[in-house]
Amino acid sequence: MATQTKDFYRILGVAENATADEIKKAYRKLAKQHHPDANPNDPAASERFKEISEAYSVLADEQKRKQYDQVRKFGGFGFPGGAGPFGRGGARGGGTGGGPSAAEGFSFEDLGGIGGLGDLFGSIFDTGRRRSTRTRGAQRGQNIEYAVEIPFELAVRGGKLPVSIPVTEECATCSGSGARPGTTPTPCPECKGAGTVTFGQGGFAVSRPCPACYGRGTIPTDPCPTCNGQGQVRRQRQIQITVPSGVDDDSKLRLSGQGERGPGGGPAGDIIITFRVKPDRFFTRDAMDVYCTVPINIAQATLGSKIRVRTVDGKRVVLKIPPGTQPGTKFRIRGQGVEKAGTRGDQFVRIQVATPEKLDEREENLMREFAREAELKF
Repeated sequence: MATQTKDFYRILGVAENATADEIKKAYRKLAKQHHPDANPNDPAASERFKEISEAYSVLADEQKRKQYDQVRKFGGFGFPGGAGPFGRGGARGGGTGGGPSAAEGFSFEDLGGIGGLGDLFGSIFDTGRRRSTRTRGAQRGQNIEYAVEIPFELAVRGGKLPVSIPVTEECATCSGSGARPGTTPTPCPECKGAGTVTFGQGGFAVSRPCPACYGRGTIPTDPCPTCNGQGQVRRQRQIQITVPSGVDDDSKLRLSGQGERGPGGGPAGDIIITFRVKPDRFFTRDAMDVYCTVPINIAQATLGSKIRVRTVDGKRVVLKIPPGTQPGTKFRIRGQGVEKAGTRGDQFVRIQVATPEKLDEREENLMREFAREAELKF
């Protein structure tokens, strides 16, 4: 039987013609809602979060989204010429029966030259982490894409950050077989032990790992008690990442060889971290420069003053306010901005003149006297 294809637009809850900003906004809302750290008692949250991240990684990338939309044009995630998602043709185990095999027609791997559609088709129709090791031998493990929120000042300065990432790994108890140690699994009745099933119509054929046995070709008669026959377990991996100084929102960091382990003893995939920079109450950023607003009173603006201003390094520098400073005036503190690639921007301080909301009698009299003097001058 065919597996249901992921609809990334539906997962994020956006329309097919959604803009990049709408997709980002939907992702951030869902990611915050379903983040494993926010749902420590919900074991399904990490899977939901990973599904949301997967959808965003495709739809947020212009080229990947274009390829994904090309797949959708084949007809509701299927292909033209039939009633079902694979036309009038059915499924067949191990590439036999009902039509030509993948070797006689072609499989998703044959689509590799069409703008990378082969990889995209494969990722959509594959079961994800459970790929057959019987038919393909050792394979590279899957990449893990994970979004990490970081404070504004850490993004500017850089530094170390501990992160907990949900990963899927081969069960150590059964070595990925899904069977209790000491028992013998039986051939899968769905794929006849081939580990793959093929769907097709006419000269078109699609092979994917068998959904019944997860591509292993066997079914455990006595499931492994640790993984319940899945052959894989889900756990949280604790790692420490180095945040580069001057990192931008939505920028990525690749950790080679730290992703999911490869089936059949293959090499591990990568971890791809996407940074989400939290807004700061005091600072904003524009490229290499940072901005802040500092309030002063009327007397300071009129007579001049010296104030201490916080920088992104956590220091406080003295800023001289000259007499007659007007509201909205900006002052530059050189070399206190974002440091990136050996250069550093500046910090700009915008002056906000605070007007007192209430005066006592003495203050009010002084203000009236000041107003009279000012009126005589003008």
